[in-house]
Amino acid sequence: MYKKIFASLVIALSLLPISSLSANDSYKMDFDKESTCVVRKMKVYEAPMWACKIELANSKKLFFSSPKSMMEFYLQPGRWFDIGVKSEEDFKEILVTDFDTLKPINAKGAFFVYGSNVISPAGDDLVPFATYEAANNFASKHNGKRVFAFNQISDALIRLLNGRL
Repeated sequence: MYKKIFASLVIALSLLPISSLSANDSYKMDFDKESTCVVRKMKVYEAPMWACKIELANSKKLFFSSPKSMMEFYLQPGRWFDIGVKSEEDFKEILVTDFDTLKPINAKGAFFVYGSNVISPAGDDLVPFATYEAANNFASKHNGKRVFAFNQISDALIRLLNGRL
């Protein structure tokens, strides 16, 4: 029963205009040539279609070379203790780049394709989209195995993508 309710909710949300769900013209992926991925130490500008950003409550901006890298940090911020994230309240804004439009979108409202034949600079990754429909279409064209909402992504999934079971 819960699966049917969830599926109905996902479908209903995916039918909303992108702007009402997760796109916002005020979102900025404002990295520069010096911006380095917190997790992988790669220059973010080299693959802007994969760029992600977490802005902290103290206005510090953290950039990532891919959604997988961003989720690795988000799910275990204590591994990077020098950044000083202690709780969920420390996160002000979490953005990913929509793979279709290349625009920054709210990661918490995005849908992520797992297991596709498209890889990021970080290797196997999660491909982000503003709508479930776009993610599902991409998955069917690129051998995607599953579409996840932000809150369905677990540390175990990130470890699997990193080859660390």
